[in-house]
Amino acid sequence: MTKHYIEANKDRFVEELCSLIRIPSISSESEHKPDMLRCAERWKELLIQAGVDNAEIVDTIGNPLVYAEKMIDPAKKTVLIYGHYDVMPVIPLELWDTNPFEPVIKDGRIWARGADDDKGQSFMQAKAFETMVATNTLTCNVKFLLEGEEEIGSPSLKEWIKDEKNKQKVMADVILVSDTDMVSADVPSITTGLRGLVKFEMRITGPDHDLHSGDFGGTVSNPINVLSQMIGTVLDEKGHITIPGFYDDVLVCSSEERELINRAPFSDEEYKKSVGVDLLHGEEGYTTLERIGIRPTFDVCGIQGGYSGEGFKTIIPSVAWAKLSFRLVASQDPERIARIVEEYFRSICPKSVKIDFIYYEKGMPYVCPIDLPEYKAAEKALMDTYGMQPIPAHSGCSISIVSDFEQELGLKSILLGFGLGADNIHAPNENYRLDRFFKGIETAVAFFQHYGK
Repeated sequence: MTKHYIEANKDRFVEELCSLIRIPSISSESEHKPDMLRCAERWKELLIQAGVDNAEIVDTIGNPLVYAEKMIDPAKKTVLIYGHYDVMPVIPLELWDTNPFEPVIKDGRIWARGADDDKGQSFMQAKAFETMVATNTLTCNVKFLLEGEEEIGSPSLKEWIKDEKNKQKVMADVILVSDTDMVSADVPSITTGLRGLVKFEMRITGPDHDLHSGDFGGTVSNPINVLSQMIGTVLDEKGHITIPGFYDDVLVCSSEERELINRAPFSDEEYKKSVGVDLLHGEEGYTTLERIGIRPTFDVCGIQGGYSGEGFKTIIPSVAWAKLSFRLVASQDPERIARIVEEYFRSICPKSVKIDFIYYEKGMPYVCPIDLPEYKAAEKALMDTYGMQPIPAHSGCSISIVSDFEQELGLKSILLGFGLGADNIHAPNENYRLDRFFKGIETAVAFFQHYGK
């Protein structure tokens, strides 16, 4: 009955998703502030149409939340569905094959920003809910919570859920999240671990204005030189982070756990081909899958300073800055890591320049035990739709609000995602396979059937 309903409404489901995608809800760019409200309002409309009892736009200190619920029986279990409607920036536009906010359906995929992360994935849950309401098969109470700041660290939602009244509003038995990847297109998996994150901007200031590099070169510190030299000390030739104390709390996986991780179907050759490189690189002594899921990392996400326009300008720039991130694993505290990282950079920074830090996010890692009843329900659901046992998988990604939910609400989250590495999330030409979209809807329906029992 539910499969028939999904099949009969496929085209409408896709067009409704496209209506969300067309709204350029980029949370990190202030010019899109009106689009954030517009996208929240569209989500509210779609949830009402799907069958919730009530839906509302909730004001926060930042972008609005969308909250909705359908309570069929207070005695039954309640599932809180979390997702986000904000998306990453789309620059550089010249690398997109199509308009990032005008979805194109081609080769069995939707091509657009947000097609996967997270409009496509969270919309699967809305359509699974609609399917169950329409076919009178809903077995649990359902609450929806959609935010517009996940891509910038969920600052407003993190503050909002600290309020006791708000905690009671969203309280449930479990949180269901579709915002992660599968290990492959044909092998189902459930994400059991997310890395934590510390991301910040480090700014180096030298002279109070740009200087002529002929007149002043060799006499005044060049902020770009200093910044580059400092960043260059963080990783050694073995891909090991050199900051003292960085690995003190890293949870070391046993040989048995590492063996389980490497059972996932994975090819280094295919991985290299998918990202267009000839050689992989990372921390020595670990496989690619281990580097992704159970080891911390350091990355320069952006660097700027001086003149980068057409032609050449011989200057010593006044300022240089870099956007840096550390991905963390189980047992690492982002507050502690931020402190020791800042102490390290300050200790090696020459006195001839000034150093400043601007923090964007400090998120805890997350681990989901595989013996939870909620996990078992997700496992059975994937067995229904894929015909095989799903693999528990550690993700290299971070969704910091998931750890905040656990700390503030005392709830575990089941990370039931259907993305693939080839979906190009956060990059040009993001896309989402339509078969994953519909399979995700079917699986979400199956999860409710099993969990409701």
